Amino acid sequence: MKRSFMKYTLLNIISSIGLSVYILADTYFIAKGMGANGLAALNLALPVFNFMNGFGLMLGMGGGSRFSMLYCHTDRRETDGIFTNTIIAALSIAAVFELIGLFFSAPFTVMLGADENVFEMSHGYLKMILRFSPAFILNNVMICFMRNDSAPKLAMAGMLAGSLSNIILDYIFIFTMDMGMFGAALATCIAPFISMAVMSIHIITGWNAFQIRFIKPSWKTIKNILLLGSHAFVSEVSGGVVIIVFNFVIYRVLGNTGIAAYGVVANTAIVATAVFTGISSGVQPLMCKYHGQDNDEAVRYILHLALIMTGIIAAAAYSLVFITDHSIVSIFNDSRDAELQAVAEKGMRLYFTCMPFMGFNIVLAVYFTSHEYPGPSQMISLLRGTIFIIPLAFILSALFGINGVWLTVPAAELLTSLAALVLFQRFTDRQWMISRGYLLKSRKLT
Repeated sequence: MKRSFMKYTLLNIISSIGLSVYILADTYFIAKGMGANGLAALNLALPVFNFMNGFGLMLGMGGGSRFSMLYCHTDRRETDGIFTNTIIAALSIAAVFELIGLFFSAPFTVMLGADENVFEMSHGYLKMILRFSPAFILNNVMICFMRNDSAPKLAMAGMLAGSLSNIILDYIFIFTMDMGMFGAALATCIAPFISMAVMSIHIITGWNAFQIRFIKPSWKTIKNILLLGSHAFVSEVSGGVVIIVFNFVIYRVLGNTGIAAYGVVANTAIVATAVFTGISSGVQPLMCKYHGQDNDEAVRYILHLALIMTGIIAAAAYSLVFITDHSIVSIFNDSRDAELQAVAEKGMRLYFTCMPFMGFNIVLAVYFTSHEYPGPSQMISLLRGTIFIIPLAFILSALFGINGVWLTVPAAELLTSLAALVLFQRFTDRQWMISRGYLLKSRKLT
């Protein structure tokens, strides 16, 4: 069991880090090519990524989880129905993003907070990624299904290939061809096609246990998929909402320089967050598999291993940031802006104190979903993503200025961890009562 745990988590950690390189590579090359205003423009457009990834992960993790639970207990027609309905839902949602990109990208950019100094750069980037939304959403769906179809290595290879192509094309488009923000966006939009091309090997060779069937869409099935993946959606979308709120608060305190500093801090944190996401994505197929076999002891053991790993990684991440914060910020501060450097360095040291609580919350949310109880997962995601963090951003920034902004995420994650412990204890008590026969076991989603 430990061997399976290490295989799935390490592969998915590498995959998730590879996915985070999409944004980090843009951050680096845009900082080099367009300075602080380019960083600010990118950060204003990032919430759209959160929304697209949120929908993709919701459908992918929800559909993949259901596929994994049913795989050993039903025939191929039903599992193919899960995949087909997932694809139908993905294309329907992508069509909405596509329409926004084609007809409403300019007012959408203004709505996100772009002023006259950064509008053109932000609009050019945003318009491009909205028009390629189907690729981003379908890529996330495929990655999740591949993991649940015993192909985590190929899923990792696809994600890394996409990320590597993004880095190479960023350099070519921004510096060699002088395409600016448009080039950065184009490089990012090509990457998911590369990723899906690599993963298609799984289907071409016939190793896939899922395929599209010509069936009538089932709202009941889609609803079930959405419920199972809802925690991933809430978590990702909340991240986008937080960026919008933070951009608003920081702009009032330090203007575009503050937004650029936040871009450096937040995009660096994406890598650490990707590690926790990788752990949760790695244990999800294992937890769903053992839950499908009614082996709750194995599920609890996987949770134990995952929490130990998140604690070790959280300590390592903060230690690295504490020692190298100056060097990290300098990479993105090519113009040697002294104010940007100072604000971002202080921000990293305060912001990264959230790491142990964040890892705990992300893993525990997946644990609940794997037991087909998305309610607690949704609550954890809502608490850390909106209910705590939005009011804290305004309260702490009013009390402590920019330092209050940096402390908002750690405070929200800490409070969420306390609430998650209560939810976990209630769930544990319920499981104990079921094992003793005091409650009937139900697979009904709550």
